[in-house]
Amino acid sequence: MAYITGPDVVKYACTCGLLKPISQLYFCRYCCQLRCGFCVCHEVDSHFCGKCCENLPSSEARLKKNRCGNCYVCPSCQQELSTRIGSKGPSNPDDPKSTPKKMYYLSCLYCRWSSRDVGIPDQSAATGGWPDRENVHANRLQEIIDMYKAVVLAEKQQKEKDKKKQRGKYLSYTDRTGVTAASLRKRIGLPADIQHSLLKTKPKEPEPVIPKEEVEDLPEDIFTKLVKLMEVTTIEQRLLQTDVQPITVDMLFPIHKQLSIKRSLRCRSCEHNVSKPEYNPNSVKFKIQLFAYYHIPEIRIVTVEPLRAGRASELIVKFTNPTQHQTTIAFLPLDSVAEEAVGEEASFNQQEASFDAIKQSASLTSLSSQPSSLLSLSSRQPSITIKPRAIVQEVTADVAIPASKVILPPRDDAAEYDDSGDTHNIQDDPKLVVWRRSNKAFVKLLVTPRENLPINTEVIIGFTMQHVYTNTIATTVENKEPDKHDHNIKVFLTIGNLVGSD
Repeated sequence: MAYITGPDVVKYACTCGLLKPISQLYFCRYCCQLRCGFCVCHEVDSHFCGKCCENLPSSEARLKKNRCGNCYVCPSCQQELSTRIGSKGPSNPDDPKSTPKKMYYLSCLYCRWSSRDVGIPDQSAATGGWPDRENVHANRLQEIIDMYKAVVLAEKQQKEKDKKKQRGKYLSYTDRTGVTAASLRKRIGLPADIQHSLLKTKPKEPEPVIPKEEVEDLPEDIFTKLVKLMEVTTIEQRLLQTDVQPITVDMLFPIHKQLSIKRSLRCRSCEHNVSKPEYNPNSVKFKIQLFAYYHIPEIRIVTVEPLRAGRASELIVKFTNPTQHQTTIAFLPLDSVAEEAVGEEASFNQQEASFDAIKQSASLTSLSSQPSSLLSLSSRQPSITIKPRAIVQEVTADVAIPASKVILPPRDDAAEYDDSGDTHNIQDDPKLVVWRRSNKAFVKLLVTPRENLPINTEVIIGFTMQHVYTNTIATTVENKEPDKHDHNIKVFLTIGNLVGSD
């Protein structure tokens, strides 16, 4: 039996209000809430090359402009270039029995572009050493970058100086006694204030651009000469080499491959990691992988009867328990969890007020008199929490909410190869559960599309799935038993298009 699956068929409501498939959601075990890509902080763990798997630190990757120094991509089709071997005469011309000399060049196996097409000489070693095209405006660009770095540094120092003025008259114990840092510097022969002297120095401005009075004329045959499209570069090819922007294909040079990153995702509310990969670029494993697929029951559409306006249709949905603990699924209407959204918004406002109180206390109290715990709180920047938004999804059909519940046993990998059909002796409602095996169950629901809907209208239903989640993280030292609580998730299913009446 083929399941009706797809990225837009079954969607779960995230805590922030966005609708995402279960494959794009995370589950924070500390907050016990769903998190999408907008509810987590993205942190770069490491930089590496996807071809040679060389791991680079952040400082070196920034210095190399996020490019690998050994691997190249094709300037024509952006595929990876391969090193090919060619022969170039005998290694010893005086000896007729000498073997041909091996030479290496870059070639694209996709579009057949090679470094020989643009006149790049072959290399005697396969490790690289390919010549890079020098930018004639490199010095000018470096001067502009240095100027803006100096401007940013001066603005940062000015902000720090303004903050010190707002904190109060006495910044430290030495200010109360009259022995300031400036007087100590004066006694030992150092300048009174280094930051003040830096602020007075203005950043060095580059030389102004002098316009040309004489401009070269356009060629006479520019409007009459036929344009050969196979010799002209595309906009994408030009933007890949912004320093040169070649017009013809004979000016295309190999491009250093862009580095890839491994990132870790952190919950914005509790600041715990929900995803953290291995540092080694050759490894595809994760140290922490709190994907929702491993904690939240998965829903798939099995079959659905033809949908007609105002008539009840039978819908069979498959539920799968991915956890190692038994869970119970109950069905609730969408309006039953309205109070939960209000509670989340209140907690968000309370968290904002606590952050404002910390900032205000840090501005009124001197840093030297604060305890270490308050100092760490005030110096650490809190995460930016996302305020829950209303779910924007129109429901075009009503679902008959069943009163009974569905029990799903824990996941057992060996049960996939067991043909005994063990049902764990669970007494199910035959009107609700039509089939079960291991940790899976087929549930029958009645769906009634709303009247006065035009034909071919997309039918969308929604309900609240309440399942028992078993949290294995011990909240306290005394209580080491797993914590069980009900977790509510809003689910929206696109079950098909509306057909005409009989």
